[in-house]
Amino acid sequence: MLCEECRQNEATIHIIKQSDGKQAELNLCEQCARKKEELEVSFEPQFSLHKLFASMLNQSIRDSRRAQQAVDTQCPSCGLTFSQFSQIGRLGCSDCFKAFEEQLKPLLRRIHAGCTHPGKVPQKIRGRVKAVREIDQLKEDLKVKISNEEFEEAVVLRDRIKALEEDIRLVQTDGGEKN
Repeated sequence: MLCEECRQNEATIHIIKQSDGKQAELNLCEQCARKKEELEVSFEPQFSLHKLFASMLNQSIRDSRRAQQAVDTQCPSCGLTFSQFSQIGRLGCSDCFKAFEEQLKPLLRRIHAGCTHPGKVPQKIRGRVKAVREIDQLKEDLKVKISNEEFEEAVVLRDRIKALEEDIRLVQTDGGEKN
Protein backbone atom coordinates (compact mmCIF):
# COMPACT_ATOMS: atom_id res chain seq x y z
CA MET A 1 0.00 0.00 0.00
CA LEU A 2 1.37 3.42 -0.96
CA CYS A 3 1.63 6.36 1.39
CA GLU A 4 -1.55 8.48 1.18
CA GLU A 5 0.51 11.67 1.54
CA CYS A 6 3.38 11.38 -0.96
CA ARG A 7 2.03 8.45 -3.04
CA GLN A 8 5.60 7.25 -3.63
CA ASN A 9 6.82 5.28 -0.64
CA GLU A 10 5.40 2.15 0.97
CA ALA A 11 3.01 3.01 3.82
CA THR A 12 4.42 1.47 7.01
CA ILE A 13 2.41 3.43 9.54
CA HIS A 14 -1.33 3.06 10.02
CA ILE A 15 -2.96 5.85 12.04
CA ILE A 16 -6.52 5.86 13.33
CA LYS A 17 -7.66 9.27 14.51
CA GLN A 18 -10.85 9.92 16.50
CA SER A 19 -12.38 13.37 16.10
CA ASP A 20 -15.96 14.48 16.96
CA GLY A 21 -17.12 10.88 17.10
CA LYS A 22 -15.78 10.17 13.63
CA GLN A 23 -12.94 7.84 12.84
CA ALA A 24 -10.35 8.71 10.18
CA GLU A 25 -7.67 6.29 8.98
CA LEU A 26 -4.37 7.34 7.47
CA ASN A 27 -1.62 5.21 5.95
CA LEU A 28 1.75 6.96 5.79
CA CYS A 29 5.37 6.26 5.10
CA GLU A 30 7.79 7.00 7.92
CA GLN A 31 9.03 10.26 6.35
CA CYS A 32 5.54 11.71 5.89
CA ALA A 33 4.51 10.65 9.39
CA ARG A 34 7.52 12.53 10.79
CA LYS A 35 6.55 15.65 8.81
CA LYS A 36 3.01 15.71 10.25
CA GLU A 37 3.61 17.43 13.57
CA GLU A 38 0.01 17.07 14.74
CA LEU A 39 0.42 13.30 14.91
CA GLU A 40 3.02 13.43 17.68
CA VAL A 41 4.47 10.13 16.47
CA SER A 42 7.69 9.06 18.11
CA PHE A 43 9.80 6.46 16.38
CA GLU A 44 12.35 6.25 19.17
CA PRO A 45 11.56 3.70 21.86
CA GLN A 46 10.52 5.33 25.10
CA PHE A 47 11.97 2.44 27.07
CA SER A 48 15.04 0.40 26.32
CA LEU A 49 16.77 -2.26 28.35
CA HIS A 50 20.22 -0.79 27.86
CA LYS A 51 19.02 2.53 29.30
CA LEU A 52 17.55 0.67 32.28
CA PHE A 53 20.78 -1.26 32.85
CA ALA A 54 22.84 1.91 32.43
CA SER A 55 20.79 3.73 35.07
CA MET A 56 21.13 0.77 37.45
CA LEU A 57 24.89 0.68 36.81
CA ASN A 58 25.21 4.40 37.40
CA GLN A 59 23.34 4.02 40.70
CA SER A 60 25.64 1.16 41.70
CA ILE A 61 28.68 3.24 40.83
CA ARG A 62 27.40 6.19 42.87
CA ASP A 63 26.83 3.87 45.82
CA SER A 64 30.33 2.40 45.53
CA ARG A 65 33.43 3.69 47.31
CA ARG A 66 35.57 2.67 44.35
CA ALA A 67 33.60 4.63 41.74
CA GLN A 68 36.54 6.07 39.80
CA GLN A 69 38.34 2.73 39.76
CA ALA A 70 35.20 1.08 38.38
CA VAL A 71 34.86 3.63 35.58
CA ASP A 72 38.51 3.15 34.56
CA THR A 73 38.31 -0.67 34.41
CA GLN A 74 38.98 -1.98 30.92
CA CYS A 75 38.48 -5.38 29.30
CA PRO A 76 41.88 -6.79 28.29
CA SER A 77 40.44 -8.59 25.25
CA CYS A 78 38.24 -6.04 23.49
CA GLY A 79 39.34 -2.80 25.19
CA LEU A 80 35.84 -1.79 26.28
CA THR A 81 35.88 0.35 29.41
CA PHE A 82 33.28 0.04 32.12
CA SER A 83 32.32 3.65 31.48
CA GLN A 84 31.57 2.80 27.84
CA PHE A 85 29.62 -0.28 28.88
CA SER A 86 27.49 1.74 31.28
CA GLN A 87 26.60 4.12 28.43
CA ILE A 88 25.77 1.56 25.75
CA GLY A 89 24.46 -1.22 28.01
CA ARG A 90 26.21 -4.02 26.09
CA LEU A 91 29.37 -5.96 26.80
CA GLY A 92 31.97 -6.16 24.05
CA CYS A 93 33.00 -9.81 24.45
CA SER A 94 32.74 -12.80 26.77
CA ASP A 95 35.86 -11.68 28.68
CA CYS A 96 34.05 -8.48 29.74
CA PHE A 97 32.11 -10.56 32.30
CA LYS A 98 35.37 -11.38 34.08
CA ALA A 99 36.86 -7.88 33.65
CA PHE A 100 33.77 -6.14 35.08
CA GLU A 101 32.82 -8.90 37.53
CA GLU A 102 32.89 -6.74 40.67
CA GLN A 103 30.84 -3.96 39.06
CA LEU A 104 28.33 -6.38 37.51
CA LYS A 105 27.58 -8.35 40.68
CA PRO A 106 25.33 -5.69 42.28
CA LEU A 107 23.48 -5.24 38.98
CA LEU A 108 22.93 -8.98 38.55
CA ARG A 109 21.71 -9.30 42.14
CA ARG A 110 19.17 -6.53 41.55
CA ILE A 111 17.96 -7.99 38.26
CA HIS A 112 18.11 -11.74 38.94
CA ALA A 113 18.20 -11.94 42.74
CA GLY A 114 21.55 -13.67 42.46
CA CYS A 115 24.79 -13.97 40.52
CA THR A 116 24.61 -17.61 39.55
CA HIS A 117 22.29 -19.29 37.12
CA PRO A 118 20.74 -22.35 38.77
CA GLY A 119 19.59 -23.81 35.47
CA LYS A 120 17.73 -27.08 35.11
CA VAL A 121 19.27 -30.17 36.61
CA PRO A 122 18.69 -33.68 35.27
CA GLN A 123 16.88 -35.92 37.75
CA LYS A 124 19.77 -38.39 37.71
CA ILE A 125 22.28 -35.96 39.26
CA ARG A 126 19.97 -33.63 41.16
CA GLY A 127 21.12 -34.82 44.62
CA ARG A 128 24.80 -34.35 43.77
CA VAL A 129 24.24 -30.88 42.32
CA LYS A 130 22.22 -29.90 45.38
CA ALA A 131 25.04 -31.10 47.64
CA VAL A 132 27.67 -29.19 45.62
CA ARG A 133 25.61 -26.00 45.85
CA GLU A 134 25.15 -26.52 49.59
CA ILE A 135 28.91 -27.01 49.98
CA ASP A 136 29.55 -23.75 48.09
CA GLN A 137 27.14 -21.89 50.36
CA LEU A 138 28.63 -23.47 53.48
CA LYS A 139 32.14 -22.44 52.35
CA GLU A 140 30.96 -18.84 51.99
CA ASP A 141 29.39 -19.03 55.47
CA LEU A 142 32.61 -20.56 56.80
CA LYS A 143 34.67 -17.62 55.50
CA VAL A 144 32.32 -15.21 57.26
CA LYS A 145 32.48 -17.15 60.53
CA ILE A 146 36.29 -17.23 60.42
CA SER A 147 36.56 -13.52 59.63
CA ASN A 148 34.19 -12.80 62.55
CA GLU A 149 36.27 -15.12 64.76
CA GLU A 150 33.28 -17.37 65.45
CA PHE A 151 35.44 -20.48 65.53
CA GLU A 152 32.97 -22.84 67.23
CA GLU A 153 30.39 -22.25 64.49
CA ALA A 154 33.15 -22.49 61.88
CA VAL A 155 34.08 -25.98 63.11
CA VAL A 156 30.47 -27.15 62.72
CA LEU A 157 30.38 -25.78 59.15
CA ARG A 158 33.74 -27.37 58.32
CA ASP A 159 32.50 -30.77 59.54
CA ARG A 160 29.27 -30.43 57.53
CA ILE A 161 31.30 -29.60 54.40
CA LYS A 162 33.52 -32.65 54.92
CA ALA A 163 30.47 -34.90 55.39
CA LEU A 164 28.82 -33.63 52.21
CA GLU A 165 32.05 -34.02 50.24
CA GLU A 166 32.35 -37.59 51.50
CA ASP A 167 28.75 -38.31 50.47
CA ILE A 168 29.51 -37.02 46.96
CA ARG A 169 32.66 -39.12 46.79
CA LEU A 170 30.70 -42.25 47.82
CA VAL A 171 27.99 -41.61 45.27
CA GLN A 172 30.56 -41.19 42.51
CA THR A 173 32.34 -44.45 43.41
CA ASP A 174 29.04 -46.36 43.75
CA GLY A 175 27.78 -44.95 40.44
CA GLY A 176 24.34 -44.35 41.94
CA GLU A 177 22.50 -41.33 43.20
CA LYS A 178 21.97 -40.70 46.89
CA ASN A 179 19.04 -38.44 47.86
